[in-house]
Amino acid sequence: QVQLVETGGGLVQAGGSLRLSCAASGRIFSINRMGWYRQAPGKQRELVATITSGSSTNYADSVKGRFTVSRDNAKNTVYLQMNSLTPEDTAVYYCNVWHYNTLRGAYDYWGQGTQVTVSS
Repeated sequence: QVQLVETGGGLVQAGGSLRLSCAASGRIFSINRMGWYRQAPGKQRELVATITSGSSTNYADSVKGRFTVSRDNAKNTVYLQMNSLTPEDTAVYYCNVWHYNTLRGAYDYWGQGTQVTVSS
């Protein structure tokens, strides 16, 4: 079982920056992907950014050039550096870990979510 603990959300003015962290506890298979999704009020949850165990990254078009996803494998932690924030970035941000093992299959885990609010 993998548990995720997110930190770093909060209130920031437009143009500001925040850094989210998500620490994973438990055993994570070597084939994995860690990342962030977000859900704004009245909207579906959407991809923000992910990074694989091979360090390949994927970003939503809306955050490219402003957000950076990174990971520290020694700490089983994934980060999201968010710069040039706009009110449209306001949402609950969820950490996600997906991992795969040929014997045990694939598993998906979610954090509890952290609120990011950007004021205009």
